[in-house]
Amino acid sequence: MYSLERPVQGRSSCSKDRLGRKRRTVVSSLTEDEELTEILKSYSSNKVTTTKYSFLSFIPKNLFEQLHRFANIYFIFLAALNFVPVVNAFQPEISIIPILLVLAVTAVKDLWEDYRKHKSDKFINGLVCEIYSRKQQMYVDQRWQDVHVGDFVRLSCNEIIPADMLLLYSSDPHGVCYIETANLDGETNLKQRQVVRDLPRQGSELTPENFHSRIECENPNNDLSRFRGFMEYPSKARVGLHNNNLLLRSCTIRNTETVIGIVVYAGHETKAMKNNNGPRYKRSKLERRLNVDVLWSVVLLVIMCLTAAIGHGLWLRNLKDTSFLIPDTTSPALSGFYLFWTMIIVLQVLIPISLYVSIEIVKLCQIFFIQNDVDFYNEYMDSRIQCRALNITEDLGQIQYVFSDKTGTLTENKMVFRRCTIAGVEYPHEENGEKSKYIFFLHNTTFSIREHGGATRRQASSRTATSAFVQGGAGGALPEPCKMTSSRPQMCMCLLKRSETDSMRLNCLSSPLFLLRDASMELTYIVDFFMALAICNTVVVSSPNQPRHVSRTPLKSLEDIKMLFQRFGLPRFSTLSSPHTTESPRSFTRRLFSRGKAASFTPRLDGVPGEDGDQGGLENSNGGEGPPSEPRADELIYEAESPDEAALVHAARAYRCTLQGRSLERLLVELPGMGSLAVRLLHILPFDSSRKRMSVVVRHPLTNQVVVYTKGADSVIMDLAESPKGAEQSDGRQGHIREQTQKHLDNYAREGLRTLCIAKKVQTSTEYEIWLKRHAFAETSIENREELLLESAQRLETNLTLLGATGIVDRLQEEVPETIEALQRAGVKVWVLTGDKQETAINIACACKLLRTTDQLLTANCDSKEACKALLLELRAEVERGEAAEGTSGFTLVVDGRTLDFALQEDLKGDFLELSRRCRAVVCCRSTPLQKSHVVQLVRDQLRVMTLAIGDGANDVSMIQVADVGIGISGQEGMQAVMSSDFAISRFKHLRKLLLVHGHWCYTRLANMILYFFYKNVMYVNLLFWYQFFCGFSGSVMTNSWVLIFFNLLFTSAPPLLYGILDKDVSADTLIKLPELYKSGQNSKAYLPSTFWLTMLDALYQSLVCFFIPYFAYAGSDADMLSFGSPINASALLIILLHQVIESRTLTWLHVLVLVGSALFYFSFTLVFSVVCVTCSPPTNPLGVDKLQMSQPLFYGVCALTTVLALLPRYTHQQYISPSDTLKAALMDQLNPDNYCRRMQHWNQTQAQSKARGLIINVEDLDIKIPDFILPKELKECRAATGSVLS
Repeated sequence: MYSLERPVQGRSSCSKDRLGRKRRTVVSSLTEDEELTEILKSYSSNKVTTTKYSFLSFIPKNLFEQLHRFANIYFIFLAALNFVPVVNAFQPEISIIPILLVLAVTAVKDLWEDYRKHKSDKFINGLVCEIYSRKQQMYVDQRWQDVHVGDFVRLSCNEIIPADMLLLYSSDPHGVCYIETANLDGETNLKQRQVVRDLPRQGSELTPENFHSRIECENPNNDLSRFRGFMEYPSKARVGLHNNNLLLRSCTIRNTETVIGIVVYAGHETKAMKNNNGPRYKRSKLERRLNVDVLWSVVLLVIMCLTAAIGHGLWLRNLKDTSFLIPDTTSPALSGFYLFWTMIIVLQVLIPISLYVSIEIVKLCQIFFIQNDVDFYNEYMDSRIQCRALNITEDLGQIQYVFSDKTGTLTENKMVFRRCTIAGVEYPHEENGEKSKYIFFLHNTTFSIREHGGATRRQASSRTATSAFVQGGAGGALPEPCKMTSSRPQMCMCLLKRSETDSMRLNCLSSPLFLLRDASMELTYIVDFFMALAICNTVVVSSPNQPRHVSRTPLKSLEDIKMLFQRFGLPRFSTLSSPHTTESPRSFTRRLFSRGKAASFTPRLDGVPGEDGDQGGLENSNGGEGPPSEPRADELIYEAESPDEAALVHAARAYRCTLQGRSLERLLVELPGMGSLAVRLLHILPFDSSRKRMSVVVRHPLTNQVVVYTKGADSVIMDLAESPKGAEQSDGRQGHIREQTQKHLDNYAREGLRTLCIAKKVQTSTEYEIWLKRHAFAETSIENREELLLESAQRLETNLTLLGATGIVDRLQEEVPETIEALQRAGVKVWVLTGDKQETAINIACACKLLRTTDQLLTANCDSKEACKALLLELRAEVERGEAAEGTSGFTLVVDGRTLDFALQEDLKGDFLELSRRCRAVVCCRSTPLQKSHVVQLVRDQLRVMTLAIGDGANDVSMIQVADVGIGISGQEGMQAVMSSDFAISRFKHLRKLLLVHGHWCYTRLANMILYFFYKNVMYVNLLFWYQFFCGFSGSVMTNSWVLIFFNLLFTSAPPLLYGILDKDVSADTLIKLPELYKSGQNSKAYLPSTFWLTMLDALYQSLVCFFIPYFAYAGSDADMLSFGSPINASALLIILLHQVIESRTLTWLHVLVLVGSALFYFSFTLVFSVVCVTCSPPTNPLGVDKLQMSQPLFYGVCALTTVLALLPRYTHQQYISPSDTLKAALMDQLNPDNYCRRMQHWNQTQAQSKARGLIINVEDLDIKIPDFILPKELKECRAATGSVLS
């Protein structure tokens, strides 16, 4: 319903409202306190008005807005000036036609847009919701516009929230409500919201009359992720309010039957409306160049007018006793001054009034073609490209640096859990490959684990063997049996492991841990590790039968993970210790694994979670079944905010540590052999980019201790994982675990896996109470809440016990290497900015061909600023030596986050830029979101280059907004990057065609169209200027005023529009095959200052030819002024139209229609005008002039000779003397398919030889002959013969 274009940083909560208050006070609208009632009335109502105009204000307000444009003011001034008798050039009425036409077209467009907003506002304000009525003592239906702050609103499932509400009641017994924020930020995964903590129980449903609490919160702002305040109960007790207590306007209630909330922000004060900023506006590089050239046009206009004014004054001064002049007392100087303004009016068309309107039309059409390109359509996501910035399409053709995120941008961001290390022991899961699915079972095997002090006995119903069936591979291999140690009971969690010979063997997770003294410690690490995977997250658990009406589940692809994981299982026991037992871990372990009877362990062939509802095929030896799990695991749907969380929860579920439900205060977790356990949730410390970790504080269901589970980046967790105070044994064990875990992390990174560390901390009751008091103060603070909460989290997350780490694979997207190689061939430098480890970043850089095997790798890892400076100088010297040597292919620089901090400082950024500028590619690892934006800004500002940033997550928003062009990828990490971007695509491979094809086309079309506008205006204005030398600089013109005004406004306006919309200098196939053609846009070859002045000189030459050939042809004849001007106008029209034919690379029936139509329109208009108009253009009389001229052969001979001589230099230079690279490529397009294949093969061979020599060749090296125009209808068929130009 709302399209929020770009969330911007929220204002400080200390900002004052309309009454000067720093906070907002909200109470029930049922209050009888008059003072509080007046406060509620001072707040904005819920009526939304997004229109700019009313019926009475439209004309004055729209005119006022249009007068903010300098061009409109300029032409209104000239129209008004023409009404002054002493300076008017022609009929005043005619002079106002162009500006009236432009103003009218713009006004109609604005009116239509505003009318659409009015209809949308009327619909939204008329929506109905249930509001509690004091008079009727019940909830009644009212329109959204009648909702006010303090009202109680009741909503049902699938209803849209009308205003920002504080959640006071939910039909969920745990006080939880689920919302979908797709209307707000585009994300379709569910978000969980909670009823205000410690709210007194109100029975079955909240009774508004009994609500007497007071709410203090921050003033309205646009920060969607923050809400600060507190609720004060009548008892004066306070409870903090957070973002998870707030229901935002335009979100949708899901999976919850009924919710009740009190409105805190309404209408334009809601966060949704605060973020509704409209389309993004950026000023393109081409537009900045255009403004400079418009100023040069103004300078030319002033020079020409001054020349005419001075010439007129001198001419009058030298005239004496002339009988043809009316006696006048005006001095020559004053007459020259008057003539200056007259010439401003006559030559006004030198400033292209229609150019700005034409540019807007062309850009809209370009966006239409980009959005409807079928190659950008993603069938899986049912999405296409989004163009969110409407005025920088041409910048896509001038990009010089691309800054890319890694995860989700270069990779799929579809995580698969591959490896883990627990307590220093690694457990690889190589079977989770992309194309392998292994299903294993233990056939007819029964075993029992001996009791403490007893004997072990093994019973087999048919045979005592463990077998595995491998399906989907080349064959089956018999793995080793799961061996049990006889010295102590163990928890058998069987995982598949691939040996060096690619055979499968069954490896028990309980392999000996030599430094662990007893089995209970091993069990503690394993259970805690998988418990942390299951509960340390914000995953929403739902089931298909819940009333959520949406079209698709964002994590649908992650559901396939359950097919890739094998799981462990243990028989359930009929008697378990209480969830809050206080017995020792060893005694609990003894009870868990010791029993009188053996249990059968019979996994099914299809024993994969979620296949058939079976929970592992477990049954007791006596034939009885264990207690069923509630709900069944195959009915669970996990919806996570990030794929990492989803992968870890699915991995835990695959091994029977299943997260079954989540409420405000409890989590329901199923553990193997223990059934479902209720875990009391005390606190969630969410992930943030500064801490790089998240934690949950729970009451352990087995030991009743307060336990903090933390997961996060290994660089952070390893520093926080210090040995607990006390025992030397613990210190040695933790040291060994840290050492082994670090080795495994390094191996994971070298394999390109994403790594996370898992840790925990056990707190005593006293420590927890002390921390809780400080944390409660931070939660109830309004000012500086974020800083206080950060300090509180950091106090808790210290002295952690390292449990282990995970390795998650994230595959590259398709065609990423080809795309990066094409961009590099196009002259674009690609930088990867990622938060991953250095080894992971290097591995991905190699996989995507950013780092080639022939490149020299430069790494910068420094611990101090001085070391960083010395290293940068050393690396720079090494690069200079390499550049001087022959055969060096290039350098790739890898910088870690700490070194990047030093390099971005003022005194080192110059050295860093000089080094990175000389490198072919740069990889910044361990970089924060702030560092990413600083890097982009540094390169953009210091090197003065066009930058593009592309990413998919919230951590990429800052660099996307800083870059000249920001591109968001609509992937698995939400829509924050998309909402902040200028363009949104679904795959990284789309960047190749977006830049190399559409970017090239958009830039060349607009650049050529702008130059063409300047050319035709200057060319025609010069004709009027040359005539002044033969009329005493009197301001007279050799044509009637109607033709003068309509020449640029109507007769020659349509062809350049078509030129800017449809022209293709090179085909899409050739642009993809020859990325080097993109360099013409990078270097602004189509629109350089020199190009502008050459165009002006060409216009000057053509105007001289167009004026003086008719002048000499009609010299000595009795032709009058209008008869002399008729062939000049006709020749000028033909020259201008045919000039565009020469410049255009595309010639279709539509082009022919427009060009011929423009010429016919001119000749038809002038003929009709000369026949019927007697007094249309006083004081001149055009009656019969053009009719007579067009009946004489001399007229056509002069027009033909003038046109040929004027265009001959342009055609010769462009086609034969100095053809451009793009022209030569366009000529290749005109070859027949066989010749085209040969030329492309020659190009590929030349390119390969060039790379071997370390040189760069130009298209000019190709021997291309100009053939007859043949459309390449079979070009695609020759790709197999030519081979991929990108390989």
